[in-house]
Amino acid sequence: MKTLSALLLASLMMLSCNQKSNTVTSQKDYNQYLEIKDNKSRDFVQGEINFWQKKFDAAPNQISYLSLLASNYSKLFENTGNVKYLYKAEELLLKSNETYKYSGVGTIRSLGRNYISQHRFKEALVLANKALAIGEGMKETQKLLFDVNMELGNYAEAQNNLQYLNDSKDFDYLIRISKWNDHLGDLKTAISLMEKAKEIAISNDNKSLEIWTYSNLGDLNGHAGDIKKSYDYYLKTLELEPNSSYALKGIAWIAFSHERNTVEAKRIIDNISKRHHTPDFYLLKAQIAEYENDTATKKENLNKYFTMLNAINYGAMYNKYNALIYADDKNTASKALEIAKIEINHRPTPDSYDLLAWSYYNLGDSKKALEIAEKYVVGKSFEPKLNYHLATIYKANNEKAKIAPVKKELLNSIYELGPNLEKKVISL
Repeated sequence: MKTLSALLLASLMMLSCNQKSNTVTSQKDYNQYLEIKDNKSRDFVQGEINFWQKKFDAAPNQISYLSLLASNYSKLFENTGNVKYLYKAEELLLKSNETYKYSGVGTIRSLGRNYISQHRFKEALVLANKALAIGEGMKETQKLLFDVNMELGNYAEAQNNLQYLNDSKDFDYLIRISKWNDHLGDLKTAISLMEKAKEIAISNDNKSLEIWTYSNLGDLNGHAGDIKKSYDYYLKTLELEPNSSYALKGIAWIAFSHERNTVEAKRIIDNISKRHHTPDFYLLKAQIAEYENDTATKKENLNKYFTMLNAINYGAMYNKYNALIYADDKNTASKALEIAKIEINHRPTPDSYDLLAWSYYNLGDSKKALEIAEKYVVGKSFEPKLNYHLATIYKANNEKAKIAPVKKELLNSIYELGPNLEKKVISL
């Protein structure tokens, strides 16, 4: 009995040590950002809007003021998540472009970027090509073309756009070549290039670019499995921008997916969603509820998500999320199929075709799902969620030999996939 007790005690001690070593986050690091009452970035941007609006009201013939107003409304959208500011920016840019008869490449590109934010990618491409035809500011236009071609899955064209930008000392080139390498599945190179971009942002003392690179390095290091580094970069983001909901959401994901600390993850989400109210927070809370086997709370959060989407027009911005939710329920899988077809029309990417394949799988047509996945997804994306769908479709088609290499990759991506898929991956 003594020996058994000693073994039990040793096991408990080992379990306790493992839990401690698994802990990356600490409330003392980020509590100050949860409890913050003011929002200096938002207030500054609002002040800029008030200033330029007064200037425009006094001189309505000064159309250039509209672009400045639009730029600040776009920043307000990023800071608050309120989509009405994105639409306001569009309205101002449309007025500016119509006045100039679409002759100014700067305002054309700005409208293109607005459309990317709205997931209106084909319209953004039309505008980018319009700017290209004018011929001014070619480098900036090539950047826009790269961004929109990546969103549309026009990867050969995007690679061609990169060749026009080739300058290892240029911040904008580095962040795009980083994204390209991430797309190729070369995370190590993607991180290295983003680190170089970060150094340029620091050397130029450009706060907004520093914030951008820190938050992206938080993401990339998380994908690479370096959770501590990911966490540290999110904290660096918050040091410069205390209201960064993106960084706080990243920390909430670490608490949930890595540490399995659902109480802390929910506390973080509840705090940040008060000042950055967007539908995706309900989805994260639904995921946590699922992990806690709390079906009622999961359903409640999904209902709140769809209620918000019905109350506010988000256009196509949440189509992918909607399709995945619908596809996972046999009763609504046909809705997922409809959305997947719309998404393929909007952006024929591996992601969109994955939605189509996954919808057919959940409708019981595994052969059709396999046919689509093998033609449009296999070897074209390294996203863990797509690979999980692929392995599941392989299993349904009794393609056992193809499952093993995919499963190996998935087991290394549990953090990114989240705790709810861990058991499903293991059982593949």
